[in-house]
Amino acid sequence: MKSINKAITLFVIASFIVILQGALYTVGEIEQVIITQFGKPVGEPVTDAGLKLKIPFIQEVNSIDKRVLGWDGEPSDMPTKDKLYISVDLFARWRITDPLQYFLRLRDERSAQSRLDDILGSETRNAIAKHELIEIIRTTKDRDPLRDDLLTDAERALKMGALVPIQKGRKLVEQEIFSAAAEKVQVFGIELLDIRFKRINYNASVRPKIYDRMISERRQIAERFLSEGKGEAARIRGNRLRDLNKIQSEAYRQVEEIRGVADAKATEIYAQSYNQSPEAVNLYEFTRTMQAYPSIISNNTTLILSSDSELFKFFKNINADKMIPGQDANSN
Repeated sequence: MKSINKAITLFVIASFIVILQGALYTVGEIEQVIITQFGKPVGEPVTDAGLKLKIPFIQEVNSIDKRVLGWDGEPSDMPTKDKLYISVDLFARWRITDPLQYFLRLRDERSAQSRLDDILGSETRNAIAKHELIEIIRTTKDRDPLRDDLLTDAERALKMGALVPIQKGRKLVEQEIFSAAAEKVQVFGIELLDIRFKRINYNASVRPKIYDRMISERRQIAERFLSEGKGEAARIRGNRLRDLNKIQSEAYRQVEEIRGVADAKATEIYAQSYNQSPEAVNLYEFTRTMQAYPSIISNNTTLILSSDSELFKFFKNINADKMIPGQDANSN
């Protein structure tokens, strides 16, 4: 009898422990709980952390994350308004604000991520199609791009690399996507907190055309620099020749002036020297005549002079005995 009572007592205690374990559950700081009975939610969502009670064996605990969650979509190719295909990579932050609605419509985070893929992907595609590429790349319409300040004169003249003015900018495009998507995800008990473009790149099929256009622009600038350089080189060469001719002409003029002054000075000195007496005059006349002979007479020169010639007068008084035999006094 005692053994039967002991067994019954142990059974009751064990049953109580099992029932107590089934009736007690804990709610963590980072979660919220939906209690379901036969698969249907009962009561209000439990959002406060602590030890809670439920009906054992009938009711089940469904834990829902209360933290800020992330969504990171796959890069997707989509066209812009100016018909350029780009690859857009977007990410977002969201959280569950209505756990009951979230549980009824989505049940788990996997379904929520799939629904966010559809909504955010669709709204991103719509926004990209309504704007040109420059609107999506530039941050804001008020930001002055550094690229415009670094353009060379040749690039400005050819209007290359200059960024066109924008109306909105990437931040407002992101805001458009956020506003449209946030309204659609509210019905699922989800609050969309933020979205951002993580990466924007040209589509693989478009990149060769873009690179070819960039190469063509660089070549045009190089050709412009080359033609300007050739023109500048020709101008420098022309200036060099002009300056050289000017320097040579100026130098020749100065030489002639100096030579003229020197000749005048020499003539003045000669005049002063040989005009001091009749003998000096005669000596000057004699020396100048002798200096003229080498210029007039050479080895193969034959002179025919009259006896009254000024050039011959110094030969009249030459002693015939001192002349070279066979040499005519009228020739040299």
